[in-house]
Amino acid sequence: MFYFDYIDGKEVLKSDFLKNVEHFFTTRESVIRSSEEGMEKLANENFELIKKYLKVNELVSPQQTHGCNVEFSRVGKFEYPQTDALILNNDEHAIFLNFADCTPVILYDKKQKIGAISHAGWRGTVQRIVPKTIEKMQSNPQDIIAVIGPAICGKCYEVGEDVFNQLKSSVENFEGLSQGLFVDLKSINARQLEEMGVKQIDICPYCTSCDNDKFFSYRKENGTTNRHSAVIRL
Repeated sequence: MFYFDYIDGKEVLKSDFLKNVEHFFTTRESVIRSSEEGMEKLANENFELIKKYLKVNELVSPQQTHGCNVEFSRVGKFEYPQTDALILNNDEHAIFLNFADCTPVILYDKKQKIGAISHAGWRGTVQRIVPKTIEKMQSNPQDIIAVIGPAICGKCYEVGEDVFNQLKSSVENFEGLSQGLFVDLKSINARQLEEMGVKQIDICPYCTSCDNDKFFSYRKENGTTNRHSAVIRL
């Protein structure tokens, strides 16, 4: 179940599926990534605030390109070009990825005690980036806890027939994942996880478009460069 918490008075979203792992999704109040005038100062301030809260010197993010490249984050490495999923296996830094309608998925292997964040827009979902992340983690799917964060919902996300057919082919059973050409990316990613054997999946009820007062929406806000982020620290 998802619930709101606060970092120095700034609202963040968490899941009780990961009670023992520091993780959250930022909101408009706690935004840490923006290039829009008027928001940059707040984002920079929040970035430093969150580093202090997490007790890390580095908060690392890749260059996301809607692909399916998965990398391990390394101590002292700060650039991850064309990378849409990062795996974290040390406690010296934290990682974050950015979103504004696409599906954020935080993964945690409770046996190996390693984590990851995947960025699953429609392209990443078609390329099954979340299952590929688990495979790169070399995890047993039954040891994985998956937390699917705020993303655009199936009532707000309409796609063309070509994209629809590609998304449909990304799962064995597509039943219940669409209404006409309106598709539910959160549920499609959850179905991919279920079909590979993941049992513990928490799906966020919030939609970035319906709940635009809390989160950013690329579609609703006409291409905003503001982003909310998924964050994990071991």
